[in-house]
Amino acid sequence: MFDEFKTSIATQLAVLTGAPVKDIVDAIEIPRSNAHGDLAVTIPRLRIKGNPVQMAKDWAEAFKVDEVITNAVSTGPYINFRINRQVLTRKVLSDIHKTQDKYGWTNEGAGKRVIVEFSSPNIAKPFHAGHLRSTIIGNLIYNLYKANGWDAISMNYLGDWGKQYGLLAVGFERFGNEEKLVADPILHLFEVYVAISAAAKEDDSLNDRARAYFKSMEDGDEAALALWKRFRDLSIAKYKDTYARLNIKFDVYSGESQVGEAMTRAMTMLEECGLITESEGAKLLNLEKYKLGVTPVKKSDGTTLYLTRDIGAAIERFEKYDFDKIIYVVSSQQDMHMKQFLKAIDLIGLPYANRFQHVNYGLVRGMSTRRGTVVFLDDMLRESKEIMHNVMRENEKKYEQVTDPEHTADVLGISAIIVQDMLAKRIKDYDFDWKRILSFEGDTGPYIQYTHTRLCSIERRAQGTVKVNPDADVSLLTEKHAYEIVTLLAQYPDVLANTLRSLEPCTIIHYMLELSRAVSSAIEQMRVLGAPEDVAEARLLMYWSARAVLKNALTIIGLEPLTCM
Repeated sequence: MFDEFKTSIATQLAVLTGAPVKDIVDAIEIPRSNAHGDLAVTIPRLRIKGNPVQMAKDWAEAFKVDEVITNAVSTGPYINFRINRQVLTRKVLSDIHKTQDKYGWTNEGAGKRVIVEFSSPNIAKPFHAGHLRSTIIGNLIYNLYKANGWDAISMNYLGDWGKQYGLLAVGFERFGNEEKLVADPILHLFEVYVAISAAAKEDDSLNDRARAYFKSMEDGDEAALALWKRFRDLSIAKYKDTYARLNIKFDVYSGESQVGEAMTRAMTMLEECGLITESEGAKLLNLEKYKLGVTPVKKSDGTTLYLTRDIGAAIERFEKYDFDKIIYVVSSQQDMHMKQFLKAIDLIGLPYANRFQHVNYGLVRGMSTRRGTVVFLDDMLRESKEIMHNVMRENEKKYEQVTDPEHTADVLGISAIIVQDMLAKRIKDYDFDWKRILSFEGDTGPYIQYTHTRLCSIERRAQGTVKVNPDADVSLLTEKHAYEIVTLLAQYPDVLANTLRSLEPCTIIHYMLELSRAVSSAIEQMRVLGAPEDVAEARLLMYWSARAVLKNALTIIGLEPLTCM
């Protein structure tokens, strides 16, 4: 949105400074506070010898303002610029009206493919509320790459292989219930797993049976694989219901079990590179030279481990998808495993080793129900929906206007959880707080959704009286509230670009909150109905544009924008 203004500034500064236009454009930023200006050049980034404060002062004074760039003032080592408000307003609102859902999107990734692997629960363990972080961060990254023109593939790499599935099979024989399995496979398999794990502590022969069962799976025993496949298929069907509530659909359901002969190739490559040592029949990957320790890659009975399968999966994915980048959204708890994996990929000489990226995140502390018990994610979502529904019922008049209150309450509850999760830097651990997230005020998901519904309400009430006119006279938007909104709308493409660059969800969340606050302030001062027709048209176009951008941002983070609540 600011490109042509940046070019205008850079072209003139290039003459004054002798620096290349491109270097100047790269040094232009949007100030944190628009009180300083609309755009700013950081003089030290130009790497020109001299006193940056004095240079900023001299060049600001020599800069010739025009009908587009109306002011240039130095502040320390910065030159701050003002853009003609009418020019900016006309350009921003026109572009939003023209591009609508695609406002801020680019084609920079055209012709490139990215795989984003995220969520990845273990079938034999609960889809715990802690899995939420990988799921929603991964979905945001996937959406960002799509918005930048990449051919993006969302992949769920299930933990569906290993000795624990042998233990689960042994457990199902003793504790399994067919009706419970069909009704809620994930919950029942977890119950079975807990029961057999407890029994195995008392009777070690159960562990021996589990290892033997898994060995038969790896050897291709049809009966063993049939039971495992049933567990897997039923679990995926249940997962899909949960993901649908979170507005997520995976392009590919993969899993450790799907890795084929590439595992054998991976082991051969590791051995040929001299990275494997043996101990009591087991094979170990020795990365001590790189301060990454020693980790097993094959057990003494010949069965494989996570790292072996991960390397094999990486090889198969490249051969199948020919990706330009692959991103693994995995908790910081797995940092060592991911470092070992990426180092192994590099050491075996895969020519595409530089295309792998690990995006990590911190833990959620205290994620439980309000009653204090650790729960499945489905329980968390159910409780947040219940609470939101009760809050909605408090305003009977508004409640009656909501077409589907159950669905609205569900979306509000999910919005509350997701926005709290994304508020801080993703690497930080944070404390889950029911009281804070479920508020309709402040830095919360319901507050953002409420702002969106208020904007929708303005449009509904204006129907038949005022129309959204892209040719409205925007010079009538003279209020400081209008300028604040337009400036924020102009920044949205840069916000998307910066979020993609940093893969920090908090970047776009804080933007949404700032835009919501600006809209809330403006609504109190700048009414549409009752204003002169030309003023009403200009204001409605501005509110319509703000609603469109807020909708786009909500969609990018994986939320359904509500129109009434």
